[in-house]
Amino acid sequence: MTDESSDLGARTRAAVEHVTATTDELVELATELLAADSQNPPGDTTAAAAVVRDAMEAAGVTVRESSVDPAKPNLLFEVPGDSDLTLLYNGHLDTVGYDASEWTRDPLGERATVDGDDRLYGRGATDMKGPLAAMLHAARSYQAVDERPPVTLAYAVVSDEETGGDAGLPAVVDDLEADGCVIGETTCERGRHSVTVADRGSIWLTLDATGEGAHGSRPTLGVNAIDELWAAVTHLRESLTDRPLDVPADVDAIVEQSVEYYAPIMGERAARDTFRYPTANLGEFHGGDTINAVPEHARARLDVRVVAGVDTKTVLADIRECLREHDRVELTDVSWSRGTYVPVDGPIATATAETAAAVVGDRVHRRSATGGGDTKTLRNAGIPTVEFALGTDTVHASDEYTTVDALAANAEIYARLPGAFARAHDAWHADD
Repeated sequence: MTDESSDLGARTRAAVEHVTATTDELVELATELLAADSQNPPGDTTAAAAVVRDAMEAAGVTVRESSVDPAKPNLLFEVPGDSDLTLLYNGHLDTVGYDASEWTRDPLGERATVDGDDRLYGRGATDMKGPLAAMLHAARSYQAVDERPPVTLAYAVVSDEETGGDAGLPAVVDDLEADGCVIGETTCERGRHSVTVADRGSIWLTLDATGEGAHGSRPTLGVNAIDELWAAVTHLRESLTDRPLDVPADVDAIVEQSVEYYAPIMGERAARDTFRYPTANLGEFHGGDTINAVPEHARARLDVRVVAGVDTKTVLADIRECLREHDRVELTDVSWSRGTYVPVDGPIATATAETAAAVVGDRVHRRSATGGGDTKTLRNAGIPTVEFALGTDTVHASDEYTTVDALAANAEIYARLPGAFARAHDAWHADD
């Protein structure tokens, strides 16, 4: 199943050479995607989907639409390979919103040279219409040179990702079958490169406190619900963040690379605490109706995160035990998810990290994301998934941009990846 005897192999080499010779076509496709406004909300991606459909059908690829909301189409298609091994490329069409008055460039696409960089500005340039264009261009290049890739290339181009809606990937995930997947989310910060191989589990808590009302001039005659709730929240946060997590051995290497990656960004201690202990963010706190009354009710919402491999149910049990000491505070709502991961040395992680490192000529960390996203959906569906794209630190910012160099390198990496994935898959299963 390996791609010839050389590093690339004849099939992959021809496609890569086409990719590197047609950067202008790649930039044109990215520009067309940027011009198709797909802010979410409202999340209408029909114009952007039409750009993808036209580009792929012009390359001879049959595109199928699978949608539960006509305004939020999902597009599925394949480029057949020389084996049944399937590599899935996933990207989303929607973007966050923007206020054009805060931009100095056209949020629907503008190319400019700034500080020596050839840049492509626009909402979604780095998150993730630029990387999506690079993924599509890789498939077009195999078609253009009339070469079958070493593995079958499957594509799921979806809507509704930015708001976590159900009309996007969740609507089609049951139709997807693949041996590995790469999502084109930008995974680079401050010039540092990485592949995300894990996400964190979450526990979202709603706490309600009940007090006894009294006039604000005589607070000793009442019980202040805000005071009761604040005491419980403070106790809970201190208890959680002092509790080292029981990290499984196969996640430990991911944690260490994650700490190494984030240390220059958030500091060594904070980076280690982020992955070795739960984090607990107080996101909402409400209580009281007027300044001169003892409040009878108060509510708080907390976002607790734990590294992949840790059973969130055990952490939730600790939370309930802590709250037993606060009889006026009740846990009234809770939702949770477990963190997911792929083996740090597994086929999709190895192929993506090593291919990216070969192209950029630099270290590519294999780390955990601090949050979660569509990777969790795909991994829970049994598809080993990573995130990777070169880009800039302007995700969701005004004057968001990517560079033409990043676009071109992404396309080259995505074109090289099928051969690398076949080789990594063979090596991983050599002893089976």
